[in-house]
Amino acid sequence: MIAAKPFDFPYDGNLEAQKTALIVIDLQEDFLSTTGYFARQGYDPAPLRAILPAVNRLIAACREAGVQIIHTRQGYRGDLADMTPYEKWRRKRSGLEGTTALLRSSPGFQIVPELDVRPEDVIVDKTCNGAFTYTDFEHVLRAQGITHLLFSGCTTDVCVHTTLREACDRNFQCLTISDACASGDQYAHEAALHMVTVENGIFGALTDTAAVLEGLKKLGPSAK
Repeated sequence: MIAAKPFDFPYDGNLEAQKTALIVIDLQEDFLSTTGYFARQGYDPAPLRAILPAVNRLIAACREAGVQIIHTRQGYRGDLADMTPYEKWRRKRSGLEGTTALLRSSPGFQIVPELDVRPEDVIVDKTCNGAFTYTDFEHVLRAQGITHLLFSGCTTDVCVHTTLREACDRNFQCLTISDACASGDQYAHEAALHMVTVENGIFGALTDTAAVLEGLKKLGPSAK
């Protein structure tokens, strides 16, 4: 098990590598670059970049244990055919109309090179904040028999939390890793983490990278 609050994860004590996935949400250039979408919105991407070492440590430990790595990327089609009128309005309001920000055809859509992404990893591309909406994410998880999800990435209060909530409603067992998630709004980050633990873990459990690494050690190396 992994030490966490308000309970150790998973709640039933059955942590199995082949049924677990590390979810790495949206660690893309558009969110982490000083010239990307996030920075253009007026947010400082430094807190997002700061979690990269922790996420890479988690990735390495998960690979060793045989835990699947799944990355998500958020962005729209180059022709904007999947962008709603509301999103176009927000884009214009932010001064991003006519730019390549958050478009799948742009370099900003790519995962940052500092992250250890390998061919055996799964990448799920999404348009919405939640990774389950209009994607094959759930099908991928069900097809591989994955029932337990470890959450990392950005931003804690938006895409991470939205995907976390969607996962809980689909009966996946969820663990959010506090120092492997980040937001451009520290208050929102802390509030989102707190919300995980209310009502005896309504959105699963909360822990840190060190506890996950210690828990994965107990699983031993992958037999793959």
